[in-house]
Amino acid sequence: MKNLNKYIEHTLLKQNATTEELDKLFEEASQYEFRGVCINPAYVKMAKDKLKDTEIKIVTVIGFPLGANKSEVKAFEASVAKADGADEIDMVINVTAIKDKNYNYVIEDIKAVKIACGELPLKVILETDLLEKEEIKKACELAIKGGANFVKTSTGFVKNGVGAKIEDVKLMYETVNPYGLKVKASGGIRDKETAIKMIEAGAYSLGTSSGVKITTG
Repeated sequence: MKNLNKYIEHTLLKQNATTEELDKLFEEASQYEFRGVCINPAYVKMAKDKLKDTEIKIVTVIGFPLGANKSEVKAFEASVAKADGADEIDMVINVTAIKDKNYNYVIEDIKAVKIACGELPLKVILETDLLEKEEIKKACELAIKGGANFVKTSTGFVKNGVGAKIEDVKLMYETVNPYGLKVKASGGIRDKETAIKMIEAGAYSLGTSSGVKITTG
């Protein structure tokens, strides 16, 4: 597949990431012309400076990794990230509210962050490892109602979690595509073969820390 690099959001979200590792991430993103970088909110300004002469998207995460922050806190995080120069926002859904079928809460939670994002694309991380198939579909429907622009599979932080699965990406795509939303597959994508399968299943972008390996085959 040509231009595989243009699907990749080069990711570094680990708690103990060093400035040296972040610098390497930005350098690799520039070298391989990836779609974007995905980093924690504290480093958005750094990314903005390092990538100022590129078209690489600066993506950051909100309510990460648990999604259990109050809506107003998530919204504030998003507004700060926007002010710092983020291009796209990936928020974690409230999984408890999905499990409890508290659907209005989920919609309002997403809406609050979307308002803070303004024109910036909002991705909603479903954490598919923790959801049944029907819950994944329902979460997608709630993301549509909340005004999101993308649905995303995973944070990559679930203990013993698989991350993105082909069947989940396909289900998400089939649910949101008629409404104009896109799918980001993230978590466990470590080789070219898997990356291509995710794209074929409907993924518009790929969150991975293995971008260089995938691109170079």
